[in-house]
Amino acid sequence: MKTKLYFFFIAFFFISLTSCRQNNEKLSEKVKFTVLYTNDEHGWMEATNETGGAATMAAAWKSIENTEDNVLIISGGDMWTGPAISTWFRGISMVETMNAMGYDVAALGNHDFDFSVDTLRYRLANQMTFPVISANIIEKSTGNTPDFVKPYIIKNIAGIKLGIIGLTTLSTPYTTFPENVKDYYFIPYADAIEKYASKLKEQGADVIIVVGHICSEEMKALAPTAKKFNIPLITGGHCHERIEQSVDGVEIVESGANLENYVKIELEYLPETKNCKVVSSSIIPNTGTVKDEEVAGIVEKWELKVEDALSEDIGYCSQTIDEKSVAMGNMVCDSWLISFPDADVSITNQGGIRQDIPQGSISLKTIVGLLPFENSIVQLELKGSELIECVDNYLLGGMTTIGAYKLSDGSPIEADKTYKVLTTDYLYSADDEFKKYDDTPYNLSVNYRQPLIDWIKSLNTSNSNPLNNYLDNKARR
Repeated sequence: MKTKLYFFFIAFFFISLTSCRQNNEKLSEKVKFTVLYTNDEHGWMEATNETGGAATMAAAWKSIENTEDNVLIISGGDMWTGPAISTWFRGISMVETMNAMGYDVAALGNHDFDFSVDTLRYRLANQMTFPVISANIIEKSTGNTPDFVKPYIIKNIAGIKLGIIGLTTLSTPYTTFPENVKDYYFIPYADAIEKYASKLKEQGADVIIVVGHICSEEMKALAPTAKKFNIPLITGGHCHERIEQSVDGVEIVESGANLENYVKIELEYLPETKNCKVVSSSIIPNTGTVKDEEVAGIVEKWELKVEDALSEDIGYCSQTIDEKSVAMGNMVCDSWLISFPDADVSITNQGGIRQDIPQGSISLKTIVGLLPFENSIVQLELKGSELIECVDNYLLGGMTTIGAYKLSDGSPIEADKTYKVLTTDYLYSADDEFKKYDDTPYNLSVNYRQPLIDWIKSLNTSNSNPLNNYLDNKARR
């Protein structure tokens, strides 16, 4: 009997030793996973002369997924406002495209509010197959996260729990239409991370990363907070930067914009030490030629729809007019004054102009992509001294600030004289200077792109009489 017991204990010892060794080996095994990241897609699903669009990016991602396990696809927000193929359909075309591309989660961007909270809520509840996250947006009436987003999610990947915290730019109240976000405020990024990283740890998250619609300097400033919670990765957006950089051991990345590139980030987690690190990150240009058939079919469907709606040719351009050129800003501002000749001055922002007018025929589709927002023109009455206070950093029509503040006819801006000034309802809402000097603006109920459409049509431009002949290239400030 003693002999049997002896052999039993010996066998038990070796089984226990083997099991312990196997568990220790598992604890020491590195867990690898990959993040594929874009930000500020802005509805650029179509191919361009430089990039292959959504279909080639999706094909590249599927080739990666075929060779690597445990891949996550993440967006840094600002998913839809951009070219007409997205803007005209209030983002639904981009939702379908991103669903097919396999996105797992997106941060909430300021321009994701552009078509109203109700539209955003509907897209999320009924059409999007992935969640949108923001830990720093707070509903004023309740003090809670709004019902249409989550502050974070937990994804199971490679056998570990990955917590993902979302952040939205603090500039949102004045970089989307202010009325759309009047019911919300945005808390500091570090405060949001502190709050939700602790909750994620309590819920068993092995690794935490931050996905933000925030700029590079803001990401860098968050490195100490990230280190406190062993957060190896912060992603960004909003400023359309291309960045891959390690800051005090925390990787910060941003892909640029418009699906021109994506960032591939490879991470390793060691269960034994509960440490996760970024092994490599690289910005990869979207220059492939192989297309994913499903995504290509969705893009083609919406291309046909936008052509049906906006194919009318309204003019001709012999050379591309750059979106940030002096000529472009002057043309937009001057078109307002042509439509409303009783006004003296027009003022708009560079950010309201979103793409070039390419060489060739100009269609309504081009102008909708150029001026994609649902902004109306409003008329203010400002004294000369007040007008001077309001024009800093804006594009101008009807006046110049070079040398002296004067109208386009050369007459000086008189401090006590009242001037009729055109701007957009967006700028009026976002700029306190306008509201301070005129609290009863007159809404002309005309979209800010319509005067440009009307003016281009009136010129009857053609190959022999191109729009470029009518441009003013002289700076006004």
